[in-house]
Amino acid sequence: MKTHFLLITVLVLMISCTNEIEPLPDANKLVLRVGLEKRVVQDNEFAFDLLRKTIAEVPDTNVFMSPLSVSIALGMTMNGAKGDTRTEMETALKLSGLTMDDTNEYYKVMQTSLPAIDPKTKLSLANSIWYKAGYEVKQSFLNVNREYFNAEVRELDFSQKWAVDTINNWCARKTNNLIKEVLDVIPGNAVMYLINAVYFKGIWKIKFDKKNTFETNFTNEAGKAVKVNMMQQKDTFAYSEDDMAQYLDLPYGNKAFCMTVLLPKTGKTTNDVLKNMTGEKWTTIISDMSQQEVDVYLPRFTTKNKFLLNEPLQKMGMVKAFTPAADFTNIANDALMISRVLHDTYIEVNEEGTKAAAVTVVEIIKTSLPTNPVIRVNKPFIFVIREKSTGVILFVGKMGNISKY
Repeated sequence: MKTHFLLITVLVLMISCTNEIEPLPDANKLVLRVGLEKRVVQDNEFAFDLLRKTIAEVPDTNVFMSPLSVSIALGMTMNGAKGDTRTEMETALKLSGLTMDDTNEYYKVMQTSLPAIDPKTKLSLANSIWYKAGYEVKQSFLNVNREYFNAEVRELDFSQKWAVDTINNWCARKTNNLIKEVLDVIPGNAVMYLINAVYFKGIWKIKFDKKNTFETNFTNEAGKAVKVNMMQQKDTFAYSEDDMAQYLDLPYGNKAFCMTVLLPKTGKTTNDVLKNMTGEKWTTIISDMSQQEVDVYLPRFTTKNKFLLNEPLQKMGMVKAFTPAADFTNIANDALMISRVLHDTYIEVNEEGTKAAAVTVVEIIKTSLPTNPVIRVNKPFIFVIREKSTGVILFVGKMGNISKY
């Protein structure tokens, strides 16, 4: 009997050793060529500015965005811009000191390198360009977006009812069905859609034990206590703090990706934290973090957002692109402008990890030709009765209210 027990114990140990998952080595650093590394700081500054401007423009209490998705979609579009239109787009994107070729190279490196840096984390970045059937798009514009952004280029009959579904189905496929309906309607003067889709699924490097999750209160922005499921664990993480906030890194997979939590100190708000956040300040915060044993309490949460980014981007300096004065003649010879920048996002955070997705759609329309003026007298007005040859006024009046006659 003892012999049998010993054999069984050895077999169990052998099976356990066979099934044991070797810990992943830390991720290798993604090295950008000299000159391109400053674009990361610029992109991060764009991220915080976009978040600030969007929070100021929308009523949502929860605001979740993918600045990388917006940046890539606008980067594709910028290849079609010229003159002041391009300059203003560069201002909004915080671009400086880089040529268009440098910028395109940066986007290409990010899109090819980021998805491969962690085998345990799923990250996909997909781009597409859809243009109206029969519309003449400059081949050079399509070529540069194929080369640097790996964009799928499709000609589509925008007049068909199924055109919206075709574009939405592409977005759904590229986000694992997390985002299914980005586009609501295709207006009659639409000629092009430039789209970026991002999908992320990361498993915590150190998972939260579900047994430690408990119900507790969370005080929302209105000062009201609401019930949440609070996850808890104690382990070693990168951490730092200053007089404004506490900062914590929760890594995924091989630590190539992480969630950084910024928790305002007592008496401070999220607006206080974001108010003066820049790309350089963010770099300093990250470099100041050190490995420490930390008690972590993080609520399980999920949220989804749908934003129209026209106003935030205009307030960031990108004005002409949304007006008939826009110059997108690198796309086509027609007068074109951006009518909408749509941004849909989804995130789910639980004990296992994080699922997140985002889609950015840049809608390009043909600027309408001048039409007959319309005067609709549906409010108080002034009128004059005059003799034309001399110009003498016989009667003058103001109608502030009109009764049915």
